[in-house]
Amino acid sequence: MGNWESRLYSVPPQKLGEFVQNSLRPFEDCQNKIDKTVNTICAVLQEAEQFPLVISVAKGGSYGRKTVLRGNSDGTLVVFASDFEQFQDQTKSPSEILHKIRDVLRVWQLTTELAAQVEVQMVSGTLTIQLSTKRQSITFKVLPAFNALGLSDKPSTWTYLELKRALDQTHSNPGEFSVCFTELQQKFFKNHPRKLKDLILLVKYWYEQCQEKLKYAPLPPVYALELLTVYAWEQGCRTEDFDIVEGIRTVLGLILQQEQLCVYWVINYNFENVTIRNILLSQLRSSRPVILDPADPTNNVSKDKMCWQLLKEEARIWLSSSGLNESPGLSWNVLPAPLYTTPGHLLDKFIKDFLQPNKIFLEQIERAVKIIRTFLQHNCFQHSTTKIQKIVQGGSTAKGTALKNGSDADLVVFPDWLNSYTSQKNERSRVIREIHKQLQACQQKLDLEVKFEISKWKAPRVLSFSLKSKVLNESIDFDVLPAFNVLGHKNSHTAPSPSVYSELIDLYSSSDALGGEFSTCFTELQRNFVISRPTKLKDLIRLVKHWYRQCEKKLKQKGNLPPKYALELLTIYAWEQGSGTTNFNTAEGFRTVLELITKYQQLCIFWTVNYNLEDETMRNFLLTQIQKTRPVILDPAEPTGDVGGGDRWCWHLLAKEATEWMSSLCFKDGTGEPVQAWKVPTVQTPGSCGAGMYPITQEMFSFRICRTLE
Repeated sequence: MGNWESRLYSVPPQKLGEFVQNSLRPFEDCQNKIDKTVNTICAVLQEAEQFPLVISVAKGGSYGRKTVLRGNSDGTLVVFASDFEQFQDQTKSPSEILHKIRDVLRVWQLTTELAAQVEVQMVSGTLTIQLSTKRQSITFKVLPAFNALGLSDKPSTWTYLELKRALDQTHSNPGEFSVCFTELQQKFFKNHPRKLKDLILLVKYWYEQCQEKLKYAPLPPVYALELLTVYAWEQGCRTEDFDIVEGIRTVLGLILQQEQLCVYWVINYNFENVTIRNILLSQLRSSRPVILDPADPTNNVSKDKMCWQLLKEEARIWLSSSGLNESPGLSWNVLPAPLYTTPGHLLDKFIKDFLQPNKIFLEQIERAVKIIRTFLQHNCFQHSTTKIQKIVQGGSTAKGTALKNGSDADLVVFPDWLNSYTSQKNERSRVIREIHKQLQACQQKLDLEVKFEISKWKAPRVLSFSLKSKVLNESIDFDVLPAFNVLGHKNSHTAPSPSVYSELIDLYSSSDALGGEFSTCFTELQRNFVISRPTKLKDLIRLVKHWYRQCEKKLKQKGNLPPKYALELLTIYAWEQGSGTTNFNTAEGFRTVLELITKYQQLCIFWTVNYNLEDETMRNFLLTQIQKTRPVILDPAEPTGDVGGGDRWCWHLLAKEATEWMSSLCFKDGTGEPVQAWKVPTVQTPGSCGAGMYPITQEMFSFRICRTLE
């Protein structure tokens, strides 16, 4: 192992942040001198009489992106000249303007006192300016370019359409004109925190040492590594103060998955225009790895996959070194490719590789939950007359639809003295306070294979804790919820007595009780409704929930999205009505769900597996429920719970996203042909209310309900 490897690979993880600050960041005084000199050069080029047609000068490369390493680094000075009136003009020889720039700078050097030493060189038609101080040197390439942005700081659709036309006319390589978008590249990095740039410095230092070790072997461009680091942080962290060790592990882990890498942004261009959409889809279909320049959709900066193989091996070496391997290898949960770019015939593999939780972790969770349940049932209230009648586990973990990281689960506790819906509402905070007190006292005594962390207590109605793997980047968030044992100890696989719901409906109709407020009482029924479904349907639910997560990240500032449970039920409905088989086409199912979301204003869905139309009170109540503003999606366990919610949630935002996703690769098969959705009605009819429905004998009511649904 060479000196640099010994130095870098042996740095203790907790010292990597200090290593960046003390060894990789440029010295501030040196950087200030170079900045001052660069600003002077830019002013000279814009004000010189020889260049009346220079519009502006943009700073690019590592210097422009503020990712300069201590010692030697690179930059570009992009000179936007007005006689370049279109992209095609850049194909002309720039030698004349470059010679003028060289001559002006050489004269200027002789007459100006400079903060940094300047060396101007013209070699083989390339003009470089090297700025040096005692402890820092930056070599700038001078590049004349077309001012594609004009006076705007944001590109228009027209800009990229002209870019496509120029590439076609000149037969230039994709990315040939990316220098025109230098200001966008600079802005992209400027908007990210200082610590992320420190992580980039660490990645770049490692990369440069790999270059030195491998000599003349071809490696990916350093810009690709910078973008990959930004992608890792955006997808896995997004906080200004993060663990730099987790960050470097994540980046190295993505390099190990380079055969699957597909990274892109839609901040300057997107899928709305058909021409640009086709450019993007063509890029995203190409051989991996794909890393698109966020400023230029034609520019895949990753180059070919052969140059990643050596880097992949070096990444494996560092990950297994004592420096990164001496503590549990936690990293951020980042997929090497987004769902949008996954072809339909590979969706099952996507789910298996990226969405299904680790089986060992699930087994650990199961054992941990068993210990916690035993504590709650037998130890928590041992000095009290309170008895816990039963504890029911709910949420995605219990249903078998948990995602790989950050899924949710419920532990519903049924104390004997919560003997009515009203007592649950009034007394649950007292139960939670006692559980919180006892769990905190005994937290260290619980012998668990996973980390047990009680969340900071905020709401008196719920107690939250997390179970986290000690070695994997996986966790599950639990809520402990007290509830009235309305179902008693009866067989939870049979329908409850109508009287159970009559009392609930009376309370809902005569008080300020919210719809679905007492759904925790019916957790067993909610769980059983999903858990009995085929494994592949549960995987489809995982896929829809993953899609929903992506929408949440994008839309959370714009409005409240409908609950995930609504999408779970919608997915089950789509499968029941459109397939019903255990081995279906996942892409077809996914498309069906998204198409139903786009038709949210027509949705009216309910089931009669737990409550039915035979009881008059329930019949009249259901008729009222399904006449509400759509979408209506009734909880199959609890009829007051309309998780569709009408106008309560921003379905229109989700519908817009679903519409945009129709052009994604998810809905293309292996031959590139479009995948078709199942034929599914938007309105549930009394004759098709789900498997296990009760026979409807009231013909008159059936007539009335059909008229209502029409």
